[in-house]
Amino acid sequence: MDGAEIDYSKDGLMKLRQRVGIVFQNPDDQLFSPTVFEDMAFGPVNLGLDDDEVERRVRGSLERVGMGGYGDRPPHHLSGGEKKKIAIAGILAMKPEIMVLDEPTAGLDPQAADDIIDTLLELGRDGITVIISSHDVEIISQFAERIIVLNDGRLIADGGSEEIFSRPEIIRRANLKLPKTADLMNRLRNAGFRVDVKLTVEDAYHELLHTLGEKKYHELLHVLGEERQHELIHLLGEEKYHELLHALKKD
Repeated sequence: MDGAEIDYSKDGLMKLRQRVGIVFQNPDDQLFSPTVFEDMAFGPVNLGLDDDEVERRVRGSLERVGMGGYGDRPPHHLSGGEKKKIAIAGILAMKPEIMVLDEPTAGLDPQAADDIIDTLLELGRDGITVIISSHDVEIISQFAERIIVLNDGRLIADGGSEEIFSRPEIIRRANLKLPKTADLMNRLRNAGFRVDVKLTVEDAYHELLHTLGEKKYHELLHVLGEERQHELIHLLGEEKYHELLHALKKD
């Protein structure tokens, strides 16, 4: 770490654990105490911190993930999304520089998954390096600034999100699928349209709006065919789709 080999002595590992925190895929593997507070206090207590500092860290971390007031709750009574947030808060109480999460949205409904990603984005803005391991390309495309693609334990690509998702062959080699927006933009590029790959619906919408004129729009519909037109409507939503058509026809 920082260009130096990891020190596996007791003191070395203690220092490392203060800098790097790991959140397991299944929070039930991480939460084991009778109350949320006791669970979160476990790490800071083992650092030898006094009671006041432990309480400050636990309360502050709970507030940071939007779980203030949950300190006295039993972890096993919480929902899956709440357990994930508590597991993240428990790592935050150690004040790490780096947080590593394994499949942070696995098993969560869409709203709970969005809440977790919003929390991780906020932590990133606060200066914590967030590393996630995931097969969920939709989440990765919305979250990551840098993507490392592995296949059979070997690195096959390393770059920015738009760069990686502009290379469908790399995604296929990793046995993954492109995010829906990236898939659409790559299909258009393969059909001869000069568009850049965008990863959000909003960015894809503006890319199509600014790149295509009315003539190109009709060519696009011809290339897409009826089935792909329905996919485009589903992707952009009815309102955005018709806004796009109206704007293109004015050109």
